[in-house]
Amino acid sequence: MPQREKKAVVFGCRGQLGVELVRELAARGYSVQGFDRSAVDITAAPGVERTLAREDPAAVFNAAAYNQVDVAETEPLAAFQANAVAVRNLAMACRQIDAALIHFSTDYVFDGASTRPYVETDTPHPLGAYAVSKLAGELFAQAYLEDPLIIRTSGVFGPGGLKTARGNFVELMLRLARNGQTVRVVEDHVASPTYAPALAARAIDLYERDERGLFHIGGGAAISWFDYARIIFRVAGLNPELKPTNEREYRTAARRPKYSALSNAKMESAGIEPMPPLEEAVRQYLAARGAGA
Repeated sequence: MPQREKKAVVFGCRGQLGVELVRELAARGYSVQGFDRSAVDITAAPGVERTLAREDPAAVFNAAAYNQVDVAETEPLAAFQANAVAVRNLAMACRQIDAALIHFSTDYVFDGASTRPYVETDTPHPLGAYAVSKLAGELFAQAYLEDPLIIRTSGVFGPGGLKTARGNFVELMLRLARNGQTVRVVEDHVASPTYAPALAARAIDLYERDERGLFHIGGGAAISWFDYARIIFRVAGLNPELKPTNEREYRTAARRPKYSALSNAKMESAGIEPMPPLEEAVRQYLAARGAGA
């Protein structure tokens, strides 16, 4: 394989997904260069163009995102710059150097009115500033490139969350349990929580198989956040007082889809290995956490 074909760049390299993309690409023999926000501001087109022209990768993975869903309601422009304009900049730069763009989007592009896991042909209907910005990012990628690979995912958690400021849902649950607090979790919102190492591996699988277009890679099961919390405590051997709550009691600044589970059928029909069951993924997470990952 020509040297350039095994060269990749990862933006958002310090996030939960980004660290796994860098690790998995390196394990597969790629020459991989990761960039975080302090190294390259992807909302500024000139810097993106210079960086990709210098690196000249065959593949560009964009795991960078503004994902503060509630804060985005008071900072819609910041969300749009990071989640939409930045993707436009990446797409334009990828077009100039003939690189593949693998961009990660979200289940939040849907309104949650479905009663079965969303498929790629379902019509998006975002409910807030964050969701609108992520859908706009998808559209920018599709506007400037003939064949981007856009991957929607849901509730990502991975060992990288131990080193990020905002952590993840598993860390939040463990912290609340160990503080001896009653843990209240919504039971009327359903998603498909996704293990970052498995997501990274399957995203790279799709790229290496020359799959392009829109794919969903969720955790593989539709589950309420309350039941997800029960799995976490069971696997961790913890027994806090866990009580269900709901959207009416737990108001947030942003509207969220009440049902945003994703179907992996298209991914699996492309010959990609199914995602691990959520309980197994939580076990892997806690094992990696215990090993100091």
